[in-house]
Amino acid sequence: MVLFVIFCPIVAAVLILVGAPARKTALAASVLTFAAALFLFVSLDHAGGDFQHVRSFSISPEWRLNFATGVDSLSAIMVLLASIVTLAAVWFAGTIEKFENAFYACLLLISGGAIGAFASIDLFFFYAFHELALIPTFLLIGIWGSENRVAAAWKITIYLAIGSFILLIGLILLYQSFPLPSRSFDIRVLRTAAAMGQIAPDAQRHVYLLLLIGFGILISLFPFHTWAPEAYAAAPAPAAMLHAGVLKKFGLYGLLRLAIPMLPEGARHWATLLVVLLLGNIIYVGLVTIAQKRLDWMLGYSSVMHMGYVFLGIASFGVLGVTGAVVLMFAHGLSIALLFGIAGELRRRTGTLAFDELGGLARVMPFAGLAFGIGAFAAIGLPGFANFAGEIMIFFGAFRNGWEIGQFHIFQIATVLALWGVVLSTVYMLRAYRITFMGSIREQWQKLPDLNPVLRVPVTLLVAALLCCGFCPQFFVRSVAPTFGTFLSANSDTQTSSQVAMRRVQTAKPGREHAPQKRGYSMR
Repeated sequence: MVLFVIFCPIVAAVLILVGAPARKTALAASVLTFAAALFLFVSLDHAGGDFQHVRSFSISPEWRLNFATGVDSLSAIMVLLASIVTLAAVWFAGTIEKFENAFYACLLLISGGAIGAFASIDLFFFYAFHELALIPTFLLIGIWGSENRVAAAWKITIYLAIGSFILLIGLILLYQSFPLPSRSFDIRVLRTAAAMGQIAPDAQRHVYLLLLIGFGILISLFPFHTWAPEAYAAAPAPAAMLHAGVLKKFGLYGLLRLAIPMLPEGARHWATLLVVLLLGNIIYVGLVTIAQKRLDWMLGYSSVMHMGYVFLGIASFGVLGVTGAVVLMFAHGLSIALLFGIAGELRRRTGTLAFDELGGLARVMPFAGLAFGIGAFAAIGLPGFANFAGEIMIFFGAFRNGWEIGQFHIFQIATVLALWGVVLSTVYMLRAYRITFMGSIREQWQKLPDLNPVLRVPVTLLVAALLCCGFCPQFFVRSVAPTFGTFLSANSDTQTSSQVAMRRVQTAKPGREHAPQKRGYSMR
């Protein structure tokens, strides 16, 4: 089943390139991939944290290189996200004026590359599948993009190529940091060896920094973020949906899969640096987002800003915060795909996304206005949507990390500042919604058609997924938490709780040293 989910879009892309009907083949492959990914996620045993449905094929015995695939709860959620967004992106694509077959093939290659990266348990193919997905991204922007597409394509190519090169160096050093008996490309072997302490703390610090920078550029971590808004504004809507909703999550997934479990000392050493940078994503980029005068640029900057929340959950290094980061990754992928899809339809109908040229579109496009409002409310973090569940877990998880009696720690300060990011996102999202869909309508937009019944299907799919995860987040939480509980509970929560308890005993009044202590809140 895992191999089918990976290669179904890739095989369909090859068939399209050799002459198969582009849209019908892409839709059929997307539906099959979504059905298989949903079945895979539902049928998975989420109680344990081990990989399941593992398949391995030897490629080079002397290098111990195998094509190995498998999923656990974390990768199954990311595969499910990729399949949902792929189906919505292909559905939104519609009729392409030039090189239609190549356009749909590129979309499916991005999907197959992302799913392959999420489902690979071999370090080499984990990297190789992501590189496979980057190439069609550059082509989609450079060939089918809007104005300024050439400059945007070159910019994203340069930035992501540099990030991939730094990431490759980090992965090579990670491989070489293990002693020879444990040196392998298999992520399971590396994780077991790392749990036994076979990587020296100094080596962890150097490797983690390289991985953080490499993954950070791919994620658009501040200050390496400037490629993302320009690329998303110039990209066709389906490409922006896939990259912002799915492919950008590869870097976050890499940190959760490799850096955090294998390099815990490096993660603790560079935690302060990461907190400072993520605040740049939340506060600085949030203020820049408010200043935007175009809907596509505003959505691009908002996508960059919300990555700061996920980084905060990862930096908290606790089960609660990291689990919230995974939930928010899933939620953000759905909400930003919904918003980019509707924005693309607005550009197709009006020819512009400038705020000063829009207004009152909800009068003639009520369904589009409702769907965009739902996406905006989800991005803000309104209760009832999946984004709220992820953000509230991140805030609580980050605030309790490193708590010291009588003073604020950097994580408490960062959490307080990050909460202001919710205010900033509320301002720019509601402002964009009001300017675009409310107020008086221009004469030239009086006869704009609303989204037809065909396009309402992907919108309904994305909204339903947001609401299901928002109203029943405990299903996702119980699925993901065991994946991180094996190393985060032992390394972070238990240590922190014991330190806090010891400080309380030491600072207690005489005669009360043996008073029972209240047990702190824990995901365990």
